[in-house]
Amino acid sequence: MNFKNEFVSLNNKNISIWFVMAFQAGAINAGGLMACHRLVTHTTGFATHFGVEFAQGNYVAAFGMLTVPVFFIIGAMISAYFIDLRLQENRAPNYRTPAILITIILLITAITGQLGLYGGFQNSLVIARDYLFMVLLCMASGIQNAMLCNAHGTSVRTTHLTGLSTDLAVGLVRFFFHKDAIKHQHEAKASLARMGTVLCFVLGSMLAALIFIKMQYLGFWVPTLTSILLWKYVFQ
Repeated sequence: MNFKNEFVSLNNKNISIWFVMAFQAGAINAGGLMACHRLVTHTTGFATHFGVEFAQGNYVAAFGMLTVPVFFIIGAMISAYFIDLRLQENRAPNYRTPAILITIILLITAITGQLGLYGGFQNSLVIARDYLFMVLLCMASGIQNAMLCNAHGTSVRTTHLTGLSTDLAVGLVRFFFHKDAIKHQHEAKASLARMGTVLCFVLGSMLAALIFIKMQYLGFWVPTLTSILLWKYVFQ
């Protein structure tokens, strides 16, 4: 699939991609939360955890929490290299490589988790034991989040809902109060797309959580399969 500068346009194929990636992010976040009681698809929580751990005198854990988001940034930089940089140089963006990297990272997470590298599923967080686990999921999330937002300046974020919820709120105001018929129609479709993305994130979290309860770390096969679907059939 060759994405052009109109990637942000609200055509059905683009919306479907957002939905799948939101579902995938919800599944990853559910796995991170259930495995070690941390939300891993965004960086805000790690800053809070750093402050709490530091205040309690747990300095090793505090600085561990502070460095985990660096790998989210590294992941985003990987996507920027393959997508945004190529666009800046007027070359075709390479979406396939970041999607394959996400698949590999999620596979490693599932296998190493099942082999007991991170201890028991749903155990309390031990930074020395679970650091690699959080690093892998944060990096995968960073790669995914930047795949779309680096593409052409779009504000689509599929790994967390804060910005999306804000955009939805602004869009709803525009929908209900804008007098221009064309803009009104655009905002209607955009708001539906945002609501659908939120619902897919929630659905991914819910369905994956049910699987994680049964399969534990092997539950990461759920986002792995969606990632394979994306790079094999969509990001050509």
